[in-house]
Amino acid sequence: MTEFFLEILDTISRNKSRSLLTAFGIFWGIFMLVLLIGGTHGLKEMLNSNFSNFAKNAATVWSSPTTKVYKGFAKGREWDMDNNDVVRLRNMIPELDVITPQNYTGTRLAVCGANKFSATIYGADHNYRHVCMPEIKYGRYINAMDVKLERKVCVIGKRVYENLFPEGGNPIGSSIRIDSTYYSLVGVDFSPGALTTGESAEEIILTPISVMQRVYNYGDVVHFISFTAKEGVKVGELTDRIRQVIARNHIVSPNDELAIRVFNTEVLFGIMDSLFKGVTFLSWLVGIGTLLAGAIGVSNIMMVTVKERTVEIGIRRAIGATPRMILTQIISESIVLTAVAGMMGILFAVSVLQMIELANTTDGVVSAHFQVDFWTAILATLLLCLMGAMAGMAPALRAMAIKPVDAMRDE
Repeated sequence: MTEFFLEILDTISRNKSRSLLTAFGIFWGIFMLVLLIGGTHGLKEMLNSNFSNFAKNAATVWSSPTTKVYKGFAKGREWDMDNNDVVRLRNMIPELDVITPQNYTGTRLAVCGANKFSATIYGADHNYRHVCMPEIKYGRYINAMDVKLERKVCVIGKRVYENLFPEGGNPIGSSIRIDSTYYSLVGVDFSPGALTTGESAEEIILTPISVMQRVYNYGDVVHFISFTAKEGVKVGELTDRIRQVIARNHIVSPNDELAIRVFNTEVLFGIMDSLFKGVTFLSWLVGIGTLLAGAIGVSNIMMVTVKERTVEIGIRRAIGATPRMILTQIISESIVLTAVAGMMGILFAVSVLQMIELANTTDGVVSAHFQVDFWTAILATLLLCLMGAMAGMAPALRAMAIKPVDAMRDE
């Protein structure tokens, strides 16, 4: 074994510049491969956490100015959905499971004692928890009686809680003033990510929609309607019927997709999955391409080494070394050269990914894991060994072809 490693060191010393360049190529190839795969995994986790509180088979519809002339009405007409649309959708599309309306007022200043925070005020009913699943830290979520009795209660997001209650603790029962209205705090929601309308779930104050419609004089106007489909039904198959039901109530063309906009989370998750599959494939393609370039360099080094050791190999053949022994030696040297450079690349890439992960850690909680899993590391190691064997095959076959008589003549 000692003799084997001495021969490897001799090979490297004879071809220092080529060995360093080749080792760097292999190091860089495996480094980029592991870094890209780990980075893609972490980025996917971060995006998934932003949408982790979304129901996957859900959609949200909202109104925009019309873009088509319809039944005597010119395009560009402003219109709004209302509470009746919720009732019609529930009665006319039985495939829908949860139907929940929402309103919002934009950013408002929330005050609790001496603390203030600009939050997005949101109105919804109790069913909204089935579309954007909350993670209640303290208290409870809005319930049906809050909506029916128009109770002035609210649920706040994580950042709102941290700013209005910097001392921490259970804040349930506290009063929060928004504009000139006081709300009793009944819950704290620690869910990450965003709502169906794009606002951060951590920066909202949620109130019963019936209260918001009365306090801000919205009447029965509804800004958004979210819904989920029943099990076995894809919500994307229902969007055309949903547009038709809403359009009929407001004299809007059912084909005017820009007037009746629908955001389908099912499509969003499908796009994300396809995107990351493509990025992962590209990562492997780039990494393997770089490794192949490094393997060619290893093959060239071993070819030069075989040529320089022609006499030595011939003498070994003359004193009884079999072709298999020569083949094993050359291929083993090639594998070790490739594996050593590759393992250094893996270790360095894992270290960089660990630093990235630490940079994305808040309050001791890791937001995303920027690392490769065990089997990916094993696969990368096996790939290194395979490429090392392939790189040493041609030099090994050339060494096997050396005859003792020819080696002595060259000497």
